[in-house]
Parts: sequence; C-alpha cells; structure tokens
Amino acid sequence: MSIQIGDSLPDVSLRIMTASGDQSVATDELFAGFRVVAFAVPGAFTPSCSGIHLPSFIDREQALRAAGAERILCIAVNDIFVLQAWADIHETGDGIIMVSDGNADFARGMGLDQDASGSGMGTRSRRYAMIVDNGIVSWLGVDQPRQVVESGADRVLEVLKTLN
Repeated sequence: MSIQIGDSLPDVSLRIMTASGDQSVATDELFAGFRVVAFAVPGAFTPSCSGIHLPSFIDREQALRAAGAERILCIAVNDIFVLQAWADIHETGDGIIMVSDGNADFARGMGLDQDASGSGMGTRSRRYAMIVDNGIVSWLGVDQPRQVVESGADRVLEVLKTLN
C-alpha cells in the first residue's frame, strides 16, 4: 500500500550533493521543519523526465516558492553523480535539490516503487509529486506510466495555493 495523506515519511538515508561533495542525509534532515514540494522521477535523462517533468519545476520554481514551498526536491533512483550531471545540464542551480534514492529504499518505503526491469532499469520510483509539511504528507499526486499530469509543477502549484 502506498503512503497516504497524513502519513509520516519513511525514515531512510538518501544522498545529496553539497559544496564539499556527496553527503548522506536522513529523511528528517530534508523534510522536518519545512514545507517541502518533492517530486520523484523514474530516471534522470529519460524522455518524459528530461523533456517535461524536471523542466516544469524549473519553470515554476519561483511561483512554487511564492505559494509557500520552502524546499523543492527532485528524488530519483539514480546515483547522486548522475543526478548532479542531469541538474547541471538543465541548469537547476541551487533552487531544486537533487536527492538520490540509489537503493530505492525511499521509493519502497513510500510504496511507490516499480519494476522497470523490462526496460533494463531495475527497481525505480513511480512518477509522483507531494507536498510535505514538517515530515507529514499533505498532498500526493501519482501519475500513470509515461504521463506527467498529477505530478507536474502546474498541478502542484494549483494544490499548494489551496493549502495556504
């Protein structure tokens, strides 16, 4: 069963890139004390993720912040070095924090993992977006494969405005 509105996030270790290199961070370090918009992609450099999903958040970053997002996270079952290269190519700057769920622990803990072995990708995250307040899920939008509808930045912004 996947995570629901009102649930706490799974307590796992993730990885981010800092000025001093890659660093392990606990879920609480990323989400506690903040209103966070997080979106998950099945994989960096994949067509929908690169062509639609990530760009939507880059384009709407300032609007999301104006609507109350204190942090914006992009989560993927990729290593942090792949995510950093992807961020560099898309020029995300410091506004979107790339979060590596390299072992899919977070995706599994959320109940939002998927088997992409048929595409040679192994276990991946489903495509989703969520609004998290101090570690508690306030809203969750999960997309069907190859769609960016519920998890796109425009949908998140629409919902975020209603939560203020």
